[in-house]
Amino acid sequence: MALVTPVASLGRTGLADFIVQRASAVVLAAYVCCVVGWFACGPVDQPRLAAFFSTLGMRAFTTLAVLALAAHAWIGMWIVATDYIREHHFGRSHTLLRGAFLAACLVLVFVYAVWPLAVVWGWR
Repeated sequence: MALVTPVASLGRTGLADFIVQRASAVVLAAYVCCVVGWFACGPVDQPRLAAFFSTLGMRAFTTLAVLALAAHAWIGMWIVATDYIREHHFGRSHTLLRGAFLAACLVLVFVYAVWPLAVVWGWR
C-alpha cells in the first residue's frame, strides 16, 4: 500500500472535486452570458422567450447548466460539511449531524436539479 498518492490521480484526492468545481463554474458562466446576451439583443416577450428556450440547443445547454449547478452545489456543500461540522465544534454527535446535513443537501440538490429539467423538457 502506497503512503503517497499521485497528485494527478482523479480518485477522490480532491483533484476531481477541484476540476468539477472549475468546469461547472465555466459552464455556468457561459450559460449566464448566453442568456444575458439574448436578453440584451432585443425586446423580450413571452412568445419569444418560450421559442428561445424550446429549441433543442437551448434545452441541451440548460440541461448541462442545471447538472453543472447540481455538481457544483453538491461539492460545495460536502466541503462545507467536512470543514465545519467537526468533532471539536459539535462533540461526538458530529458524524450523525454531518450525515443528516449531507442527506438533506442531497435531497435538495436532487429536487433542484429535477425540477428545472421537468420544466425544460415538459415532463408531467
